[in-house]
Amino acid sequence: SYAAFGIPYFVGDLVPEAADLVARSPEEHRQRGLDVRVGHEVLAIDTERRSLRVRDLAAGSESEESFDQLVLATGATPVRPPIPGIDARGIFGVQTLADGIAVRDAVDRGGARHAVVVGGGYIGLELAEALVLRGLEVALVEGAAQPMSTLDPDMGALIADALRAVGVDLHLDAMVESFEVEDDAVRGVHAGGDLLPADLVVLGLGVRPGSSLAEAAGIDVGSTGGITVDDHQRTSVDGVFAAGDCVETFHRVSRRPVTIALGTHANKQGRVVGLNATGGDASFPGVIGTAISKICKYEVARTGLTEREAAAAGFEAVAATIEGETRAHYYPGATPIRVKIVAERGTGRILGAQIVGEEGAAKRVDVLAAAVWTEMVAEEFASLDLAYAPPFSPVWDPVLIAARKAAEAAR
Repeated sequence: SYAAFGIPYFVGDLVPEAADLVARSPEEHRQRGLDVRVGHEVLAIDTERRSLRVRDLAAGSESEESFDQLVLATGATPVRPPIPGIDARGIFGVQTLADGIAVRDAVDRGGARHAVVVGGGYIGLELAEALVLRGLEVALVEGAAQPMSTLDPDMGALIADALRAVGVDLHLDAMVESFEVEDDAVRGVHAGGDLLPADLVVLGLGVRPGSSLAEAAGIDVGSTGGITVDDHQRTSVDGVFAAGDCVETFHRVSRRPVTIALGTHANKQGRVVGLNATGGDASFPGVIGTAISKICKYEVARTGLTEREAAAAGFEAVAATIEGETRAHYYPGATPIRVKIVAERGTGRILGAQIVGEEGAAKRVDVLAAAVWTEMVAEEFASLDLAYAPPFSPVWDPVLIAARKAAEAAR
C-alpha cells in the first residue's frame, strides 16, 4: 500500500527513499489480520463455482481458492502501443513503485544525459520536471496541440510556457513513430519527423482499466472499458464487488459513465466495498473529475467539465476567464492566477472550472468543486462569504470575480 502519486517526486529526489512512499507493508497488513499473498497472480475467476485459479509466481505452482464474496481491485494497466523498438532497455512505464525505483536507479547510475518523455498528462509532465531537476536534458512528445489535454487549450498554453522556461524541449502535435535502438538499448526517439537523442525514455501515455480478468469471467464491462458497478460497487455477478481504477463510474455533471484513474476515488470506493461486503449499506455517489498537480512554477487544478467536455455532453456552455493575483497586490508574495469557469447558458449553473497559478492558487478549486457538486449557479457563487485577509487573497477573491463574469456571460 503506497502513494503512487509520490513517484515523480521520488524520481526527482524530493522524496529521498522509496520507503517514504509506503503506507503499509505486507507484514503490517498481516498484523491486522489480512492473509496477504504477494507474488501471486489470479489467472481466472469461476463465478459459478465461486473459486479462483491462482499461480505462485516464485514456485510456479497453481492452486484453487474458494470465495463467498470477491472484491476486484485490479487497477489500471499503462498504455504501451506496439511501436517499433518499444521493448528496448531504457524505456520505462511508470505505473508502480517498482517502476519508479527502476527509473530513479537508471538516473542514479549516471551516464544518462538525454531523456524523452512520451505523453503530456499529469504523470508525464511531473516526470519531465523531475528529470530536469536531476540534471538531464529533457524532451517531451505530445500528440495534442498543448500539454495536459484535461484542460482547455488556453489554460494548457500556460503549462507549455512553464515547461519551456525550465528547459523542456516540447514537441507538440507529434507522434512517436519508432525508437532508435542500439545493442538492445534505446538511443533515440523518432517523433514528428525529428530524431530526439535518448538515453532514457519514460512513457506517460495514460492507462486503461484492468478489467480483462473480470471480462473473461463473464462480469459486465462498460463502454469505457471499466467494470460495470452500481452505486454500492456491486458488479453484475452477485457477491462480486469492484473498486478503483478498474471500474466505470458515474459522472455527476455529464451524467455519463467515465473511467478516471485517481486515488481519491479509489480510496472512497474501497471504503464503500469494505462496508457493503461485510453487511453494511454504503453508496458511492459518483465523481466530477477534480484533480490537482504542480507543474514547474505552476499549480494546476480542474473540476467538472471543460468547455470541450461540456459541449460533448450536450450543454450549451459559456466560459469566463479572468487574470488576478493570489494575495492583495500590496502584500509580499502576490503571484498571478488565471481562473476559468464554465457555466450553462440560461441557468448559469457552474459546470466546471480550471485554475493555473503560482503558490496559493490551485487549492481554490475545492470551493469550486463543491459548487459543481451541488449544482450551484454562478450568480449565487459570486456572493459566497469567502474568507479574506491580504496574505491569502484580494478582497474579491479571483474565484468570485470569475463567477461574476460567468454569470454575466450565461444570461
